[in-house]
Amino acid sequence: MAAWFCTAPGRYLLAWEAQRFADAVADAFGYHALQLGLPELDTLAANRMPHRWLAAPEEQAPNLDTADAWPRAMDLVAHAAALPFPSASLDLVTLPHTLELSADPHAVLREVERVLVPNGRVVISGLNPLSLWGLRQGRAHLAARMGLTGTRWARLYLPEAGAFIGLWRLQDWLRLLSLEVEQQAHGCYRPAVRSERWLQRWAWMDRWGPWAWAPLGAVYFVVAVKRVRGMHLLGPAWRPTRAATAPAVVARRDGDPSAP
Repeated sequence: MAAWFCTAPGRYLLAWEAQRFADAVADAFGYHALQLGLPELDTLAANRMPHRWLAAPEEQAPNLDTADAWPRAMDLVAHAAALPFPSASLDLVTLPHTLELSADPHAVLREVERVLVPNGRVVISGLNPLSLWGLRQGRAHLAARMGLTGTRWARLYLPEAGAFIGLWRLQDWLRLLSLEVEQQAHGCYRPAVRSERWLQRWAWMDRWGPWAWAPLGAVYFVVAVKRVRGMHLLGPAWRPTRAATAPAVVARRDGDPSAP
């Protein structure tokens, strides 16, 4: 996937995501932030937290040959579903295309929920299967299954690694983990062309896309907040009645020698 980000559509996508991440993390406060995956993009550049780490998922070995082109150095390599951080210790986690490249994206999301503090944020970007780019990728897979391998119809537009995760599916996962979606957006509405020249010719689609065909952007962007519901302590269901706690009344007869 690193090689694809060096192509014209890859640079176009990275430029859009860089701006979205900058807007999302600029006002996120706290002490500890983590970017998990995609070292080609510094998603925490606009954030002001004192401790910020860039981690590469263990199952997604980074290409060290391109490390000189990374915006920042790698801090650690960790298994995405077993992060080396205590529970409720991170204020912000960014996942740029991390889930779609993971073997178990739901487990990664559960781990992120574990390490986030209450009201901590997770920022996610992913490729949209219901887009012009996704349809072209699907056409290539269909042509390959039909035996048209080697033709232009079976030529992949996006990297072969990973699998699309629909936004509706991601929303269900977030809801199950008590991660409340705070904002979401789509971007990169230009057609699936390969040259910089043709991408520039279709630049007008980015101006009209958010209004005319908003859900069909090539990439989606989600910001979710970890909500922890408050607990209310309830008293015991049984409570002694007032009559039971009152002193007993003993009747006495006048002239009774045993009475006090």
